[in-house]
Amino acid sequence: MKAEWNDRVFAMQPFGPENAIEKAVGKQLSWFREAGRPVFFSGIERSMADFLRAYQGVEFTICEDRDNFDYVYNSDDLIQLAGRKYHSKKNHLNSFHKNYHEAEYLPITEEIVMQCKLNINGWYKQRAQETPDDPFIAAEREAILEVLNNFEDFGLKGGAILVGKRVVAFTFGEQLNDDTAVIHVEKADPEVRGAYPAINQAFIAHEWSHMTYINREEDMGIEGLRKAKESYKPVKLIEKFNAVLKK
Repeated sequence: MKAEWNDRVFAMQPFGPENAIEKAVGKQLSWFREAGRPVFFSGIERSMADFLRAYQGVEFTICEDRDNFDYVYNSDDLIQLAGRKYHSKKNHLNSFHKNYHEAEYLPITEEIVMQCKLNINGWYKQRAQETPDDPFIAAEREAILEVLNNFEDFGLKGGAILVGKRVVAFTFGEQLNDDTAVIHVEKADPEVRGAYPAINQAFIAHEWSHMTYINREEDMGIEGLRKAKESYKPVKLIEKFNAVLKK
């Protein structure tokens, strides 16, 4: 698999049986050479970085990609928000429920998808006005709408917080392995104080309480997002690396 961002094509970590990885990497290297492009692997895990370091016949420059480290939390921590380290989170959540006592959590259904679209369109319209030159805003909006338009086909679980009949926050994710769920998207009305901690806590409590860990993905190097993800006290970070073939 490969992808492209800002006119730079990069290979993604191949997946499948371990005894086929060497052959897969060989095909990736051949593709880059035939395309006349520099060989670049992005977002690979430590095991893959070690594999490329030892790959025969070529040499890679490998560096960690901190902006793409995944944040992993104990699911119980995100549900209970117990102890001093979650004191401010608990206060925000309690304030939300006090100010919006009619708020309710509902799993995402076909009916609620339309409300989620209205929510996301309003949110991105505001973001686009604030940062009109950010190309990521439109790309992220398109990706989320594609998922919402094909929600059943993707086989995801989703949840929304409604105040009255209006969706003020929504999220979706899926089971990653035997003990971990991964949250792909979490969006909320920035004008509704406490909506983010409310959807965060409710989604895990209703849909993923049987999981040990929750992977909330990366912060993309966005300062505010990094601060928010760190504030939930991850139990570990999943390291990611980039690898460039030396000439």
